[in-house]
Amino acid sequence: MKLRSILAFLLIAVFAFPARAELQIDVNGAVRDPLPLAFPEIISSTPSAEDYGERIREVVIADLERSGLFRIIPDNSYIQELKSINEQPNFTDWKAINAHALVQSAISEVNAQNLKVEMRLWDVYAENQMKDQSFTTTKDNWRRIAHVIADAIYERLTGEKGYFDTRIVYVSENGPATRRIKRLAIMDQDGENHKFLTSGASLVLTPRFSPNLQKITYMSYSGTIPKVYLLDIETGQQNLIGNFPGMTFAPVFSPDSQKLLLSYANDGKTNIYEMDLRTYKAKRITNSNAIDTSPSYSPDGSQIVFNSDRGGNQQLYVMDADGSNIHRISHGSGRYATPVWSPRGDYIAFTKMANGQFYIGVMYPDGTGERLLANGYLVEAPVWSPNGRVLMYFRQERGSARKNAPVKLYTIDLTGYNERMVVTPADASDPAWSPLLP
Repeated sequence: MKLRSILAFLLIAVFAFPARAELQIDVNGAVRDPLPLAFPEIISSTPSAEDYGERIREVVIADLERSGLFRIIPDNSYIQELKSINEQPNFTDWKAINAHALVQSAISEVNAQNLKVEMRLWDVYAENQMKDQSFTTTKDNWRRIAHVIADAIYERLTGEKGYFDTRIVYVSENGPATRRIKRLAIMDQDGENHKFLTSGASLVLTPRFSPNLQKITYMSYSGTIPKVYLLDIETGQQNLIGNFPGMTFAPVFSPDSQKLLLSYANDGKTNIYEMDLRTYKAKRITNSNAIDTSPSYSPDGSQIVFNSDRGGNQQLYVMDADGSNIHRISHGSGRYATPVWSPRGDYIAFTKMANGQFYIGVMYPDGTGERLLANGYLVEAPVWSPNGRVLMYFRQERGSARKNAPVKLYTIDLTGYNERMVVTPADASDPAWSPLLP
């Protein structure tokens, strides 16, 4: 059942306060100075509701802290004990512990199956209510409710959409390097609700979500030849894309989920093709004797970024969606690969290889403003959070002759701070980040 169809939202308007500027995090600098936020225990009406409240609060706090933008003030510092959602905060008490924002919340059982959660967000120094929101949902949805609340707080205090109510699909890896088992897995962005989507009988790589969240596209080996497949997340049905005689790989959806870009290798050349998923008819977008691969649409679908060795070295190029107006955008030293356009359209992320190191970086779509955010023995395959604020990628440190080094997923803020490992049951690579869930 869709969460939005079972949630009842109550949004109260934000009140202006001329005496003080509105509280909002500077997302470009807050990673060094996180906003102090107080989040007392969720006020509950019954022991059962209290248990759900504790779990919801833990998830919200974990989401906010993991962003690097918030510092949750410890409970033992609180002076006022809020006993009702309608009780006015004593702002002097909250100022005394340097809380800039306060989350006031309550939870109750509507009936045996449903919960009601209320949340109010206060600007402590302006003594002003910034947000009032309530939800009614099934008890099974408590974790989703927590992510939605975290998104609401994040958005109100940063001015940007949140990214906590999302999922990650990735390649789970285990086994020795010569007999590596790779299968698709999916989980919430915080690592919970983990499950496998494929058995591991065939090697899989480079999964990508459709923007409408209904399907995943990925590359899988049929014998020794890689092919591109579509997987319906709900039904588990898998379909081969096209009947190309050679190799197909590096698939990615168009912004409207109606088309698929993929790379097709044949006769020593690799070109980019676009397939209409309604008719399954494909047309060639590039036509060169080089290796053109790793395409990614701009958010409006009008342009495509890709990497190519057509100039003698692997570099990034941008072209119009019909294949015209091809121009190189990367001009630094080293080789560039796996470009991905930001959902906001303001940056292109990429993998760079130079001086025996791998780097994750970003640049503007015209190639200017290159910044390197992470580096290591092997860091690769960046993907964006749906708000274009955070990058996820996989990292492997240098191994030894006796033991393979683990491969793990990491996230990092667009500013280059707050790098964090994403916990997975086994080794993990090739992540893809979903849009916000409906």
